[in-house]
Formats: sequence, C-alpha cells, structure tokens
Amino acid sequence: MDRIAEPPPTMPVLAAQDEDVRSLLSGGWIRYRTSPALQDLSWRAHALCARIGQIYHDDLDEARRLFRELVPGAGDGIDFRPPLSIDYGERLVIGDRTFINADFLVVGGGLVTIGEDTLIGPRCAIYTPNHAEDIASRVEGWELPEPVTIGSRVWLGGSVTITPGVTIGDDAIIGAGSVVTRDIPAGVVAVGNPCRPVREITTARRAPGSAQETADALS
Repeated sequence: MDRIAEPPPTMPVLAAQDEDVRSLLSGGWIRYRTSPALQDLSWRAHALCARIGQIYHDDLDEARRLFRELVPGAGDGIDFRPPLSIDYGERLVIGDRTFINADFLVVGGGLVTIGEDTLIGPRCAIYTPNHAEDIASRVEGWELPEPVTIGSRVWLGGSVTITPGVTIGDDAIIGAGSVVTRDIPAGVVAVGNPCRPVREITTARRAPGSAQETADALS
C-alpha cells in the first residue's frame, strides 16, 4: 500500500503517543534520530514534496491540492515553484498571495510563520533547529527547534538563509545571499553575513504606472 496515500495522523494525535512530538509542539528539546514518529512525519512530507515536483507541469491543479495537503496552514492565492523541501508541513503557516520561488527549503520542526504578499526568492532556506552544543548531548541527537517569523510584504532575495529564532519585520527587503542571524526590523533593506539593516526603504524605485505613483500624481 502506498504510504503517502494513507491518511496521515496529525501531529496532535501523534503527540499523545510520542514524547518527541509532544516536546516539539510545546517548544522543547527533541531527538529526531530516535523518534519513529518524527521520522515518519518528515518522510511523508518529503514524499509529498517529491510528488508535487513530479506532476507540477502536467497537472498544476493537483500539485496545488497536494501543496495544501502538505501545508494545511497555507492561505489563499499562494503561488510556488518546485522543487520544495519541507520537513513538517504542519509547522508552516503561509499568508495569502505569497510567492515561493524554486528550491525553497524549511528544515526542522520549529514553527515557521510567513505573512501575506511576501516574495521568497529562489534557493531560500529556513533553518529552525539548534543542535546541542555539549558534545555528549549532540552525539545523543538532542536538538532544540526555534520559531522563525517572516512578516507581510517581505522580499527575500535569492539564496537567503534564515537561522533559528529569527524574526523579520513587515515590508523588509533582505538582499540576495544574506545570512539572517538576528532579528531584522520592519521597513528596512538589510544585507550581508551576518545580515544587517543598511537603510530604510524609500520610494526611489517605484514602478512606473503603479497605483501609488498614480495616487501621488493626483494628490
């Protein structure tokens, strides 16, 4: 029987049976490598990612349906390009009309929240787990997933990397290739490794014929 065709148990259901799933949902330490439940959840998620990539260009409607099955917290009007690589779709929330370009990667079980009308460039990666620094604990497989929050109307340039526990404010622009290791405030352009704000967003590059340009002309 096809494993991904079987109705998958939800994470709250599995939490009643698996200590690591329960700890993950409560923001605690987990051991992915010794948790059959977490491994099965990620296996199913990656199987769906692979299936979406296989059928995307032949059956877009079914690919979109599978995406919503993979990410129950996805809003309306989301557009994406495969391939995708998502460990736990139930730990991902995406706002309406967000665009996700190819090679989108979300690693680990920390809750990832992405706002509305956000643009995610190709090869962007969101990492949520911190492995234990203590050598013995790290060898035993302990890790602590932390949430990542990306606001509304954010633009992530290509190949942006976001590390555990980071928040990016509304309307921010993150330059291509940046590594975001700390919170970025709203309404700024930020670049670099580590990523830092370099200026506030201005209207200097407003698109010709945009609604805002028309409004300014009439004011």
